[in-house]
Amino acid sequence: MKQPVVLLLAALWPATAALAQITTPQPCDQQLRSYATPLPAKPAWTYTRALPAGGSVYYFGAEHSQDAAHAQFARIKEAFAQAKPTVVLFEGPNRGADSTETATIARLGESGYVRFLAKQQNLPVESLENPVAEYQYLKSKFDLEQLKLFYLLREAQRLRTRTKASPEQITKAMETLLAKSAQMLPGSDQVIRTVPELAAAYQKYWPAGGNWWEAPAAWFDPMASSASTGGKFTNDINRASSEFRNLYMYRLIADKARAGQRVFAVVGRNHVPAQAPALDCALSVK
Repeated sequence: MKQPVVLLLAALWPATAALAQITTPQPCDQQLRSYATPLPAKPAWTYTRALPAGGSVYYFGAEHSQDAAHAQFARIKEAFAQAKPTVVLFEGPNRGADSTETATIARLGESGYVRFLAKQQNLPVESLENPVAEYQYLKSKFDLEQLKLFYLLREAQRLRTRTKASPEQITKAMETLLAKSAQMLPGSDQVIRTVPELAAAYQKYWPAGGNWWEAPAAWFDPMASSASTGGKFTNDINRASSEFRNLYMYRLIADKARAGQRVFAVVGRNHVPAQAPALDCALSVK
């Protein structure tokens, strides 16, 4: 029985070490824009910076879209060519790329598209996120049942709004997620283990809230309060998640650029103005 425990500890050790490193304050962290601070009237959705030693950053703030006709994909392609990257960073997990631009965008959106462009030039790709370290951080701040429910409802909302998945398709996706949750969210197998338990947990917090797969997108807006949207706790968790991700993202980008890499990164656009002041600070450090 010892071997699975040893393997789990070995798997968690990098995330634990990463969490300790990420949560150790650095001077430029204070420059991150809080979600409590309103965005400028005309925010800049793109951030670019060239360093004297040869490193550079082209940070493209995208709208989440799986419509190949969306004008931003031509802009991403043009920016990619202009940046001449040596490393490509994307938001979310690495779900690969499809065989064509159109198929990639339709299935994987802007995150998949930037991987498609990188694959054409045999460039290394890396996620802008560390989901295990993020989970460990959030678990230290929020109730475990609420945290797991947040992750499940957010994914259900993503599937419903971005891929137009049916309730049956969303339910099947939740069954798959729940089966993997012990590995993806260590310790969370104590709560919400099945779809009926997911439905029961939803009804516990939102007895008049309709179906769990219809959780409103407003519940996952980090700039709104849970009290104002009716999300109870979802906006608060999303805000903490987004602020952790901003911290991780800007440090990752700055580290690579300072090491001489030409970084091309695509992210949901609200992250760019939130991170830009911290990037300016970090990339100015001698």
